[in-house]
Amino acid sequence: MAGFLDRAKEQAQSALNQGKQKVDEVQQQRAGNELLKRLGAAYYAERRGSGTPDATQQALTALEAHITAHGDAFLHST
Repeated sequence: MAGFLDRAKEQAQSALNQGKQKVDEVQQQRAGNELLKRLGAAYYAERRGSGTPDATQQALTALEAHITAHGDAFLHST
């Protein structure tokens, strides 16, 4: 009986870890999407004359830092 309980506990822990990993992935995707949106808004504002190249560069730098840290999978999940 103890072996069964140990296996059930291991499976529950594994499922919990997988769920936590999936939540982390979703949060990283949302953060990447938000940074991409900010870059687009900064570029649009710059092209329309109400933004600055510096704001666009800052948005690009933030996006590139996110990609370096978490990858670019969010760019392909549309």
